[in-house]
Amino acid sequence: MRPGKIFIFALALLVLGACSKGNAVEIGANAPDFSLADTNGKTVNLSEFKGKVVILDFFASWCPPCKQEIPDFIELERTYGGKDFSVIGVALVSADEAGEFAGKMGINYPVLVDDGKVSELYGPIRSIPTTFIIDKSGRIVKMYIGFRPKDIFEADIKGLLK
Repeated sequence: MRPGKIFIFALALLVLGACSKGNAVEIGANAPDFSLADTNGKTVNLSEFKGKVVILDFFASWCPPCKQEIPDFIELERTYGGKDFSVIGVALVSADEAGEFAGKMGINYPVLVDDGKVSELYGPIRSIPTTFIIDKSGRIVKMYIGFRPKDIFEADIKGLLK
């Protein structure tokens, strides 16, 4: 292939990539409601958390950055959980694996098991952890891909709890 054709082909790919929608949800949009089973089989709906600031975290038990972030979420749930705030974990592993992992980690917030549809609805989720911050009215206000330190999430929570 000649250099000119390679350049045009690369440019076309760049334009197509820039025009494609990367995520199904956007900042400022309402967080799509869903129903998923928790690690005990109880159905939990996102709409049950309306009126609360929510950290919605997509994670897997085998993911090192996820394991690094979860103790911070546990602490945030402990500190702000009674103040119109909740963390919700969505595990991208089996229910058994998610339950065992949640027990080992001492997770103190709901851990739901993805059915494949919810992670598609919010993404598709291509990298984990992927974390959404949802305000009290149910709008997505932030999205983080990859590990973030606790102070980032804490600043988001404090700003939204005012």
